[in-house]
Amino acid sequence: MISASVQDRSLGMDYYITDSPGCGGIIKSSAEDFTVSEVFEELNYEGGRYLVLDIEKTNWDTHHLIREMARRLCISQKRFGWAGTKDKRAVTSQRISIMNLDEAELSKINLPDLKIKVLGRTNRAVGLGDLLGNRFAITIRDLSCQDPEAAMSLITSEIAKNRGVPNYFGIQRFGDRRPVTHRVGEALVRGRAEEAVYIYLAQPFPGELPETREAREKLWADRDNASALKQFPGYLRYELAMLNYLVEHPGDYAHSFDVLSMNLKRLFVHAYQSYLFNKILSHRLARGLTLHKAIVGDVVCFAKNGLPEIDKTQRVTLDNEVAIDRLAERGRAFLTLPLIGFETAPGEGVGGEIERAILRDEAVKPEDFRVEANPDIGSRGTRRAALCPVSPEINVTDNWAELQFVLPKGSYATVVLREYMKGNDAIESQSKDSAEE
Repeated sequence: MISASVQDRSLGMDYYITDSPGCGGIIKSSAEDFTVSEVFEELNYEGGRYLVLDIEKTNWDTHHLIREMARRLCISQKRFGWAGTKDKRAVTSQRISIMNLDEAELSKINLPDLKIKVLGRTNRAVGLGDLLGNRFAITIRDLSCQDPEAAMSLITSEIAKNRGVPNYFGIQRFGDRRPVTHRVGEALVRGRAEEAVYIYLAQPFPGELPETREAREKLWADRDNASALKQFPGYLRYELAMLNYLVEHPGDYAHSFDVLSMNLKRLFVHAYQSYLFNKILSHRLARGLTLHKAIVGDVVCFAKNGLPEIDKTQRVTLDNEVAIDRLAERGRAFLTLPLIGFETAPGEGVGGEIERAILRDEAVKPEDFRVEANPDIGSRGTRRAALCPVSPEINVTDNWAELQFVLPKGSYATVVLREYMKGNDAIESQSKDSAEE
C-alpha cells in the first residue's frame, strides 16, 4: 500500500487504494479544466412560493455568490436554498431556490461570469435531500509518467477491482490554501475557544498574499485585535467581522463565531469530525480491511438510486452478516464509518476498536462535541459511507487526460484524482495562484 503525500497525511488521508505509480500532473490550470454539474431528483415545477434557478458560474464560491445575489436583491440570505457548495476555481452548475421572489427581480442581478436559467416554482426550498450527486469533467495537464494512457488505464482497473476509492474528505473540507479549519474545530472541541479564534484569524500559511501573511503574523504575535482590525485587508471579510466583534466584546471568543453564517460557523467542528473520519478510514486500510465489505460490528447504509444513502442504517451481526454481504456485492449496501459527535454510539467489533483507538490518540470524547461554551457550534454526529463508488471514463491525449465521472453527494473529486496523480502537490496547491476572496 503506497503512503500518501505529507499534505494528505496531515489531513488523515494516509494511503491510496491503488498500488500503481501515479502520473503527476496539474489540475485547474483554468476554471474550464474543472467542471461540475449537479445530479438531481426532479422537483415538481407546478407553482409555489419558491423560485427555482439553475445557475452556471465561473470562479465563484457558492457562499460568496449567495451573499452577492442577496445584496443586489436587497433580501436576506436566509431566503436562499441550495443543495451543496461547489469549488470556486471551476465552472459549476447548481440549483438554488429563492423564497417569495418575482422572476422580474432577477434583472437586478448583474454579476460577471454568471448565467441564470429559471426552472420554475415549487412549494419547498431546494435542499441537500434533493441532490443525488455531482457529475465531473476534469482535465489533468502536464502528466509526467512515461505512458500516460497505459498507466491511467491500470489505475482505473484497480479502482474497479476495489469498487471505488476511499471516501476521504478532500482538502477543500479543510481549506485549499490554508488547511487549518479542522484545527480550529479541534480547539473548540477541547474547550479552547481563544486558541481556536487565533488559529483562524492569525495563523499564517505559505502561499497567502504577502499583506495577508504579514497581518496574520502580527496578530499571532501581539493579539492586538484593535490594531489588526485596521491592518487586515478588506477582502478578509469574515476575519474582519470577528475582529470587530472581539473589539466590542473583549474576551468573548466562543461567541465571536456567531458573526458568521450558521453554515460557516459549524464548518470548524465539522472539519475536525472529517479529520477523525479520515483517520478511522486510514486505520481500516492499514489493518487490511476492505471498504466494500462490512464485518460483524460494523454499520451499513443502503443504496438509493445506486448511491449510498445514510438515512437508513443497520448494524452487522452474526445473524445478518451473510445477507448484508450479498447486498454489498450487488451494490445495495455500503459500509459506513462515524463522524464523531456527542450522540455517536460506541462502535462494536474490530471497527469499534479502531474508532476508540483514534479517540484515545486524540484525547477527545464524543461528549466533547457539545462545545459547552457555544452549543450552536457543536455536532450530534452522523455517519458516512467508507467507500466512494466511482467508474471514471478517461481520454488521454499526449500529456493530458480528461476524466469524467459521477460521485455521490458529499464526495470529493480530488480523492479520485489523487489515485491517478499520487503524491503530487498539484492537488494540494491547486488554488494558490488565485486571488484571495
